[in-house]
Amino acid sequence: MDLGITDRIALVTGGDSGIGLATARELLAEGARVVLTDQKAEGLEAAVAELGAGPDRLLPVLADLTVPAEVDALVAQARDAFGDPEILVHAAGVTGAQGLFHEIDDEGWASTIEIDLLATVRVVRAVLGPMRAAGRGRIVLLASEDGVQPYVDELPYCAAKAGVLSLAKGLSKSYGPEGVLVNAVSPAFVATPMTDAMMDKRADERGTDRDEAIRSFLDEERPLMALKRRGEPDEVAAVIAFLVSERASFVNGSNYRVDAGSVATI
Repeated sequence: MDLGITDRIALVTGGDSGIGLATARELLAEGARVVLTDQKAEGLEAAVAELGAGPDRLLPVLADLTVPAEVDALVAQARDAFGDPEILVHAAGVTGAQGLFHEIDDEGWASTIEIDLLATVRVVRAVLGPMRAAGRGRIVLLASEDGVQPYVDELPYCAAKAGVLSLAKGLSKSYGPEGVLVNAVSPAFVATPMTDAMMDKRADERGTDRDEAIRSFLDEERPLMALKRRGEPDEVAAVIAFLVSERASFVNGSNYRVDAGSVATI
């Protein structure tokens, strides 16, 4: 299937691993030019080496998305190298503060929302102007099953991702009429460094290994995931690639769940 994104300029945040890296790989394979960003040099360098694309197709840029000046510099570097981004895939995020509600202080809440919600706002703001001027754009924001099905031990993350879903829907109403289509993708328990760390912690607490931690987590915490396994980043990236493509020209304001049935509601 030709997605119609050859030579389109895509900005992918959180691109050094997991869903961001898989999405960059997918978009490159479809002919897009990709600006890949993360805040750790070592991880970004490894991602570029793994992707194997030349500088005419792939631009790595270090940026801390909690710093407005660095977001602006990121988009400026993209513009100087390739032109204004026509596609944004915002995959950067963290699990954030964990524990029961009464155990999490203001700092835990603020830092989680800063990274998972306010950074999203900043990046969208930075790319939106040129998209509006061009009368065309594709924005996909990574949310989570947690945004509609909150879990009691990670409420700051759940609240932030609910905010991302609301933001995506609001943006779709504001800018869809101008040709900028905005959608969200909500994965559940995908094999990424973030969930690896969660499972390693669970394994340590239970005196077992990661595989057993995953099995028990699926049974006890995610019983509605009918496939009984973690998802793969490529499985999420395939949905994202469709949403930023010309094939999705009538999709706007949607939330695509890539969750093996984890969310209980229809």
